[in-house]
Amino acid sequence: EGYRFGQEEETYNIVAAHGYFGRLIFQYASFNNSRSLHFFLAAWPVVGIWFTALGISTMAFNLNGFNFNQSVVDSQGRVINTWADIINRANL
Repeated sequence: EGYRFGQEEETYNIVAAHGYFGRLIFQYASFNNSRSLHFFLAAWPVVGIWFTALGISTMAFNLNGFNFNQSVVDSQGRVINTWADIINRANL
């Protein structure tokens, strides 16, 4: 039958879909109400775009990791030791 323009009711059965996907993957990876399903379907690509932009900007500015080596210096250029320097010295 399918979708008729302007219809109020949904064209799928959320209980049947939850049962199918619960067996296909595992029970807690499936959504048992349509509100959480629709939120996930809307939020997933948004979060993906955010992380893609974060990765591109990270590579654009050559931020390929954290460098805590002598990260705190005073106005004369002398190193002010922090706990990060202790951890770096431990060479973990």
